[in-house]
Amino acid sequence: MNNSVNVSRELYLELLKKSILNEIYLEYEPDANIISRHQGRDWPAAAHSMIGRERMNHLQTCLTNIIEENIEGDVIETGVWRGGACIFMRGFFKACEVTDRLVWVADSFEGLPKPDSKYPMDASSLCHTLERLKISLEEVKKNFEKYDLLDDQVKFLKGWFKDTLPTAPIEKIAIARLDGDMYSSTIDALNSLYAKVSPGGYVIIDDFSIPNCSTAVHDFRKEHGIKEPIVKIDWTGVYWKKSKETKRI
Repeated sequence: MNNSVNVSRELYLELLKKSILNEIYLEYEPDANIISRHQGRDWPAAAHSMIGRERMNHLQTCLTNIIEENIEGDVIETGVWRGGACIFMRGFFKACEVTDRLVWVADSFEGLPKPDSKYPMDASSLCHTLERLKISLEEVKKNFEKYDLLDDQVKFLKGWFKDTLPTAPIEKIAIARLDGDMYSSTIDALNSLYAKVSPGGYVIIDDFSIPNCSTAVHDFRKEHGIKEPIVKIDWTGVYWKKSKETKRI
């Protein structure tokens, strides 16, 4: 690929990130500031993602690495809000002319689940009451369309993770990005998806600063003897890179 194509691609991806995070028109969002947006510490009024610049840049690094290292598999996000991170993943594949990987968009599209007695740690969670987390499937699809990125390489999994993920027709995963907040949402995603993550693939946890989420991650890793180090992205995002096969759960 010649240098002019590389420059054009990077310009597009940078503009895509600025648009998804609404850094361009941030002054028109009440009470928003660039520091909070960069760190992913606010609840954007208009942006299509709340993960912030550091986690978005890291996602681009992971996408670049799976291409350069030929790590097999699709990419998935569990818990997508307005769809911004998935939109960026699809935009990255399009910019890099990747046609053999899918972007899986998994969400209830009805907000977070009510606490399940199976998971006592979630008993006091009120996440299911937060109306601003209840973004419909139709709205997320419209957001993809705004970027001209809604096509047959984008697949939607609508429903609670415990119902949709165990039977999802995904063979291999190169990046699993988990953004479920709760113990149940996190453990359900790990139980269903981790065995499909290819060696060299990435597991990204968005809400590690939330005790419910981090406890689920530690419990899963302990149960399955996962020793790969957890690496910090920013104040709440972490990841690890899978280095060995894991027995199918």
